[in-house]
Amino acid sequence: MRDAGDAWQVVLQPDHGDLAGQLAQAWGNERFRTSPHHSSLALAAARHDDGWSVWERWPQLSDGDRPMQFLDVHISSHLAFYTAAMTDVTGQDPYAGLMVAMHGAGLYRERYGTQPGLRNKWADLHGDEIEAFVDSVERTYPARLSELGVDDDEQWTSYKLLQVLDRLALYFSGLFEVKLGDVHEIAPTPVDYDGGETTIRVEALSPFAPYSPTHVRIDPFPFVQSPARFTLLRRLLPKRSWTATEFRETFRSTPPERLDLLVEE
Repeated sequence: MRDAGDAWQVVLQPDHGDLAGQLAQAWGNERFRTSPHHSSLALAAARHDDGWSVWERWPQLSDGDRPMQFLDVHISSHLAFYTAAMTDVTGQDPYAGLMVAMHGAGLYRERYGTQPGLRNKWADLHGDEIEAFVDSVERTYPARLSELGVDDDEQWTSYKLLQVLDRLALYFSGLFEVKLGDVHEIAPTPVDYDGGETTIRVEALSPFAPYSPTHVRIDPFPFVQSPARFTLLRRLLPKRSWTATEFRETFRSTPPERLDLLVEE
């Protein structure tokens, strides 16, 4: 969700996930190496927030008049989202399921230390529930790794790459306040599966159309083709005072717009 002056820009979590999946499918070149399981990682990127689909059938308001941010959703719902997503994705692709499980648990560990400060607003009030959830998820890692024949190095490299894809998709979704010419950094970004990492710098190159960047430069450039092209669905909702029912009706009746995104080196 993005404050757009006279409107709110709203990107659904599964639509944000679809963009992350596109980014993953295009990822990789001589500088940025991928693993033999990259197609599974791309599936995890596309589906990592699928659990939100239930909540977004009836999106809620925060402070009475603004769409609720994803970090403001109550813990009980949040844990249920990721439990459902990791179960379903695991049934489709066990490697992708491991990544989605790590993503869900990692959100309560500041992305396992890769994004300090990332916290759900309710976290301090529900520490016991969170610890029980994270513990139950982390106890599945050894069996998952054994089944897949994946070592710790690949596990954590793929996890870090998934977080980069997620954060890059959030950038394009308008989560961060970015002005023309600003440089947004994302790290650690894996460059291989031998421990190599870098920082990618994302620079907005054109006026927003509106409220989130649609033309950027990324250095170093991580995609197969340059320029790389992607799409994102978003909705623009007018700013006003709402009842919960009014907001849902307006939200559901507002057709999404498709943004074309251009990334160059």
